[in-house]
Amino acid sequence: MLVSAWRSATDTEAWLGPGIWRLGFSPFSQHFRPSDEHRNVWALGIERVRPDDWLAGASYFRNSFGQPSAYVYFGKRFPALLGYPPLYAQASVGMLYGYRGQYKDKVPLNVNGFSPGALVGLGWQFSPRLSFTAHMLGDAALMLQLSFDLR
Repeated sequence: MLVSAWRSATDTEAWLGPGIWRLGFSPFSQHFRPSDEHRNVWALGIERVRPDDWLAGASYFRNSFGQPSAYVYFGKRFPALLGYPPLYAQASVGMLYGYRGQYKDKVPLNVNGFSPGALVGLGWQFSPRLSFTAHMLGDAALMLQLSFDLR
């Protein structure tokens, strides 16, 4: 099953075929253990979404310490969660850049500002174009995101 999923996800022709672009904006995050060092985290992103719900994207964000950062990722959306068509889960893995200087140890396996990243989220598709997702930022925070599908 894992090999089949990997083959499907890495099919280059499928990425160039039908699909949609999704724009995302995250204006707010809530830290689980607030600190005086923390700044508001916001993000802007774009995703390419295939008809089989595999996705790839990139986001530019300001991290918890006010540093410009980025996340390039690959993932999947799981629609109709628990039998409810608007409810979905989403997961992604990728590469983070941006935790530097005195904050380099705030993310694991950081090498010169680059580190692996992963997000899991739960969301609601309000309409064919508008959705809302709450993403877990590891064990550090919850990020709220509004997305607009370009169909």
